[in-house]
Amino acid sequence: MTDRSNPLEYAAYGGPGWQPRQRSLRDEADGIWGPFGIDSEYGVLTSVLLHRPGPEIATEDPNGAQMLDRVDAERAGRQHDAIVAAYRANDIAVHLVNPPLTSQPNQMFMADLFAMTPEGAVLARPASEVRAGEERVAAVGLANAGVPILRSVSGTGTFEGADLMWLSPTRVLVGRGLRTNKEAIDQITDAMEAMGVTTTRVDLPIGTMHLMGMLRILDGDLAVAWPTRLAVAAVEALEGEGYEVHFLPNLDEAVQGFALNGVTLGPRRFLMAEGNPTTQAFYESLGVTCTTVEVDELAKASGAIGCLTGIVSRDLV
Repeated sequence: MTDRSNPLEYAAYGGPGWQPRQRSLRDEADGIWGPFGIDSEYGVLTSVLLHRPGPEIATEDPNGAQMLDRVDAERAGRQHDAIVAAYRANDIAVHLVNPPLTSQPNQMFMADLFAMTPEGAVLARPASEVRAGEERVAAVGLANAGVPILRSVSGTGTFEGADLMWLSPTRVLVGRGLRTNKEAIDQITDAMEAMGVTTTRVDLPIGTMHLMGMLRILDGDLAVAWPTRLAVAAVEALEGEGYEVHFLPNLDEAVQGFALNGVTLGPRRFLMAEGNPTTQAFYESLGVTCTTVEVDELAKASGAIGCLTGIVSRDLV
């Protein structure tokens, strides 16, 4: 029989052969974990998490499902396929989640279900009962993509990922409003502080959904904002980080065409909704190269490309 009277003779108890874990969680990306992490809104996009909508979005009660109008599920699915194709054409890895049961109507809006950091995802807790539980599907999708979950919003906190944006590798902007409350922001602030990141809080006006809906960062010195919605404090924070803030030229295209609701593919490269000529020309006048896809059917569910896209990884700044 083995003599275990001195446990320090065994590696299991810290004796000879014990191998302490040396690398940080960030250093284990693309090793133990898959590629993950962002510290900006404009670094070259390398992977995303999406869910292709199915018959669940063809609800008879669109308002009750938080949608704007009835959606043709087949046409919406084809438009989603075009978004996937656009990402893949730009060498961006697409991870698709496949819920085991019938999906909830808003499951396709993956940007709301987590926010990415350099050390893993902050799992959301959607504010509406209609969306309760969608975060479980996102958690499975993140795990399958090799992404660690840094923390989950808990208690009575409510948080949706589209309310958090990176201003710099050491500063995030978080919007408090209909979807994200103070308790959740306190939890996020703690998680960010542990990474050496400062959280700047701004209030969102009544009648708006997310911070993402009023701001896009297109490069390290370029941001575009919705002039009647983005708080002065947010503009000051952007300018304090060196951004030149421009304002949308056509609010009809912003409202009806979801012209701001896109995804930055890399510095001054933007994937946006087709059919917004004035806004596209405005972006291009700022030196931004635009790729467009048709999303008018998807937009009837009250979201477009930005809302549909969970950002998994970008090149770190």
